[in-house]
Amino acid sequence: MKTVLVAAVALIDRDGRVLLAQRPPGKQMAGLWEFPGGKVEPGETPEAALIRELHEELGIETWRSCFAPLTFASHAYADFHLLMPLFACRKWEGIVQPREGQTLRWVPPSELSAYPMPDADVPLIPALRLWL
Repeated sequence: MKTVLVAAVALIDRDGRVLLAQRPPGKQMAGLWEFPGGKVEPGETPEAALIRELHEELGIETWRSCFAPLTFASHAYADFHLLMPLFACRKWEGIVQPREGQTLRWVPPSELSAYPMPDADVPLIPALRLWL
């Protein structure tokens, strides 16, 4: 089974809320909520992938030094195995905007479980709550 490396980030605003993005119609797992991020390209570090993805998906700029490693997910889907480090980030420049048709929502940590998420994301919530 192929292993896919995806990096994700919990963007945390000044009020301690976490940004979730809803996968748009037409994409795999459409309608589910997830932490922003994306696939790590060959030769790219997870941090570099996040910097690229946050610019492309949300129109913000951040830096490697702003990412705190938090936890990771290791989850077997039917046709691939997902390995996903989750970082926390509290500092970026720009205004978060949906640039790829996704819906965005700032969510208090206590309400994260109320949002349907891909199976790999669900176990990340308790670790994120402990960190916050």
